[in-house]
Amino acid sequence: MAVQVLTEAQRTKLDGSDDALFYAQPRFVHHLDAPFRRRLTQLYRQRIPSCAVVLDLMSSWVSHLPEEVRYEQVIGHGLNAAELEANPRLDRHWVQNLNQSQALPLANASIDCSLIVAGWQYLQQPEAVAAELWRVTRPGGELIVAFSNRMFFSKAPQVWTDGGDRDHLAYVAEVLIAQGWPRPELIAEPTRASGPLGWIGGQGDPFFAVIATKPVPSTGR
Repeated sequence: MAVQVLTEAQRTKLDGSDDALFYAQPRFVHHLDAPFRRRLTQLYRQRIPSCAVVLDLMSSWVSHLPEEVRYEQVIGHGLNAAELEANPRLDRHWVQNLNQSQALPLANASIDCSLIVAGWQYLQQPEAVAAELWRVTRPGGELIVAFSNRMFFSKAPQVWTDGGDRDHLAYVAEVLIAQGWPRPELIAEPTRASGPLGWIGGQGDPFFAVIATKPVPSTGR
């Protein structure tokens, strides 16, 4: 059983209709700007080894993985089949509404690195999702949750819409720790806008990430 962190009120959304209806039509657009995407790809390049089995949870038509790296396998999940089918980095994928069912169709300790980009802010049962990610992650594996300050406001639960950027980092960390993940690494960085705006100091989407590592059991003598 997942350890509950949120109240029922914190899980509510302005638009309580089935999320599958909201995502029924594919959106072949970028929801985060180019500077954010570059920083995310850089992080993946640094943290994910090429031998990894990668789970791209709440994915879309892009995975932001470095183009020059080929992984053992990239497994995708999302709510829109057309977007997932158009994603060239996915070796296989499945469609599932995590706000209705959180059980992941993956074996225990089968994933080296799980990714959630701009998706955590829509979870109404994040504790159960975090517990499932703990189950499917191999010892030594990582979970990387990345987001900015953008959202579909009507589809984000109250815990997210009521909080600021630092609140969001603390909230993700709190949920993970409650499910047994060790205290995660938190990243909060500005990005520089592309083109002429960036030349004069203009800012892009801020970059936030929560990185948790599943411990390797110690071998006693």
